[in-house]
Amino acid sequence: MEIIGKIIHDLGETSGTSKAGREWKKHEYVLETQESYPKKVHFDFFGERADQYKLAAGQMIKLSFDIDSREYNGRWFTSISGWKAEPATVEGTGSTNGPLDPPATTKAPEFQAVPPTDLNQSEPNDDLPF
Repeated sequence: MEIIGKIIHDLGETSGTSKAGREWKKHEYVLETQESYPKKVHFDFFGERADQYKLAAGQMIKLSFDIDSREYNGRWFTSISGWKAEPATVEGTGSTNGPLDPPATTKAPEFQAVPPTDLNQSEPNDDLPF
């Protein structure tokens, strides 16, 4: 799956050792979509991808990810694991939004007034049954 948005929080890196004795690490971020009703998405890069993708707040990215849910003590938990991040282009410009670029804006459409019609006037070619 893919999503495009701006990194709004870098939550840092977490590391540890598994029960099997293997070292692990993950880097967590929060992305905000650029829609009419923006959504915030918490995701992470796990293992070697935590070092491969160093993202900063303000970057526009296209994130490729997997969603996984698992049960623990009768409750379900869902995680979003990123596996690829690349710079996103702003629609219509072909340029990428860096940390200092302003968000893209669109001009509101202009509307024309429609003249009122007389609803009591009937057309001679009116073939409607009512």
